[in-house]
Formats: sequence, C-alpha cells, structure tokens
Amino acid sequence: MATALLLVDHGSRLSEANDMLLDVAQLVSNQAPHLIVEIAHMELASPSIEDGVAACVSRGASHLVVFPYMLAPGRHATRDIPQLTQDIMANYPTVTYRVTEPLGVHPLLATIILDGVGKLDT
Repeated sequence: MATALLLVDHGSRLSEANDMLLDVAQLVSNQAPHLIVEIAHMELASPSIEDGVAACVSRGASHLVVFPYMLAPGRHATRDIPQLTQDIMANYPTVTYRVTEPLGVHPLLATIILDGVGKLDT
C-alpha cells in the first residue's frame, strides 16, 4: 500500500509564498522517502487540491493523508479542506484517505520562532 502526503496551504497570488510549500514538501520527502509527497493550494494558485490528489494517485497512492499546512484550526483547515477533499475523493473510490489537524501548537514552534528572531536575550 503506497501512502501519499498532500500538503495543502491557502495559496497566494505571490509565487514566492507558493514556492515555500514546495520547499517544505522537499524537506518532508527527504526525511520520509517512502512517502509520495505532493502539494496543493486551496485557492488562488495551482496546483489545486484536485490536481494534488490526482498527482498522488497517478504516482501510485492507495492511501492519502491530507495535511492542512496552517497553524490554526480555522474554517479552511477544519471545514473547507476536508469538504473539498471528500468531494474529490468520490472520484477515487479505491483510495482511502484522511485529513489531519493543522499544525497547531507544538513545542518545536518556540525553537523555530527563536531561531528566526536570532535567539533573543532573556
């Protein structure tokens, strides 16, 4: 059973912002080479979620994990992405899937923030 991970962000009109998801996907793929890793943008940019799902399936995925690449459990992460995914997956009845929670709060976020601001003195 081949598993795919579809990273989904909001999408932006700025290509630099959209390109960052490609960078994240490469990092994930490097750490988990057994996974099929693809990206999608919920709106404003391509590939769409539908295109991302199709890419995963065309690469042999029989199970799909959709990860809303968002911090908070807002409307897009909790309603829009799950609903869009459910609608799209109706076209792939032999592929199982689940949609995860968004990033949320994780202890490593503090490390990432402090790294980004240059380890402020306390």
